[in-house]
Amino acid sequence: MAHLLAIDQGTTSTRAIVFDAALAPVASAQQELRQIFPAPGWVEHDPEEIWRAVVATSRDAIGKAGLAARDIAGIGITNQRETTIVWDRATGKPIHNAIVWQDRRTADVCAELRRAGHEEPVASKTGLVLDPYFSATKIAWLLDNVSGARAAAQAGRLAFGTIDSFLLWRLTGGAVHATDATNAARTMLMDIHRGAWDAALLDTFRIPAGMLPDIRDTAGEFGTTLSELFGAPIRILGVAGDQQAATVGQGCFIPGMMKSTYGTGCFALLNTGDKPVRSRHKLLTTIAYQLAGKRTYALEGAIFIAGAAVQWLRDGLKIIARAADVNALALQADPAEQVYLVPAFTGLGAPYWDAEARGALFGLTRNSGAAEIAQAALESVGYQTRDLLEAMRADWPGAADTVLRVDGGMTASDVTMQFVADILAAPVDRPAVMETTALGAAYLAGFAAGVCPDPSGFAATWKLDRRYQPKMDAAQREKKWSGWKDAVRRTRSASGA
Repeated sequence: MAHLLAIDQGTTSTRAIVFDAALAPVASAQQELRQIFPAPGWVEHDPEEIWRAVVATSRDAIGKAGLAARDIAGIGITNQRETTIVWDRATGKPIHNAIVWQDRRTADVCAELRRAGHEEPVASKTGLVLDPYFSATKIAWLLDNVSGARAAAQAGRLAFGTIDSFLLWRLTGGAVHATDATNAARTMLMDIHRGAWDAALLDTFRIPAGMLPDIRDTAGEFGTTLSELFGAPIRILGVAGDQQAATVGQGCFIPGMMKSTYGTGCFALLNTGDKPVRSRHKLLTTIAYQLAGKRTYALEGAIFIAGAAVQWLRDGLKIIARAADVNALALQADPAEQVYLVPAFTGLGAPYWDAEARGALFGLTRNSGAAEIAQAALESVGYQTRDLLEAMRADWPGAADTVLRVDGGMTASDVTMQFVADILAAPVDRPAVMETTALGAAYLAGFAAGVCPDPSGFAATWKLDRRYQPKMDAAQREKKWSGWKDAVRRTRSASGA
């Protein structure tokens, strides 16, 4: 029983990876996840499709590794955060599609709550901003818009969960309704100082307490899987939201260490230790992980669109056939051109939090073409990362000299990572093991199972693949940065901000 199974349920795909006791990947399987867009700004997933993919990829990965369920010491689950599911406790069936973290349908509700004076109480308890991004207003929307849902919830017949909770319920046959502290911290219903659900917040968002899962450590007992799923029961020993799992996988256990994950969006987390740091620059205060009842906190900057901008080039504009083609196209851009893409397709996240902003291109000339737009899409990732890092440095002095550890699909793009280093004027480190989110989930399960070392021992195994050093001269950097800030101001002005 020296192997570990990581279930990585993300926004665009579901993966399962088997790791050995040394946390080296042995086998994996992956399925893409269909995106559902019922209305402009709305994004949903089919929970049953997610469930089928989790079972299929897990079975496939275990089979490819030549193993059986008895060889798996534990399962670690990591998941897209904030995405909201409400299901019937008796049948286990969701009452509606999952509402995805990117969904903006509750922007008006959030605006009403701000006008009613709820912003400060919410921020002081949760570390979050009043935004449709988080789970609370999504739950309320489901209760108000699915026939009979509110009455059923008040009668105790409905359960809420983020993706991790839904998977735990299904994997254990309804025996466990739980989440971990990192996912609970993203619901806008948890007091992150006490580590518990908050009655006043539940009242604000009109959510019955009986819908909520138990909150547990990120590493520990989460039940066992049904025997029929994988041939024998397997213990579930780790759960963490995807960005927190990546923070663990990157070995960021020391205050001042920072990671940035470039996937569909971009999420930067800075470890601030055992005390939450209240942001003065519209960052989020969140829980990085919770071990043995002890919470470690982080400052987080959330960017909604990173890799999704490349998907837009492929699927929307159709100027590339494959995502990887963007690099060669961007390198063909005329250096005399300076095009900016502000990718506010679903609003702007940190540090702006402008739910009404929409994407815009600036600096177009008659000479601008596909190459310049491709370059602008990649550069937008660097500009947004600098937005976050500058806010972190202003909020917390320990961020002054940090080296950025990066992971996620976009880190395969040398063009993008070099630009990130250039615009930050700071080193960017890419690890040897790129599957850091799944690695973090596997480690948490392995730690709880006694297979893996303590956090400091695990952090010592982190290996560098490549360090990107800044090469851009200061004058060019600041000229490009000034142009980005102007583009953002113009974008927000168009939305009435």
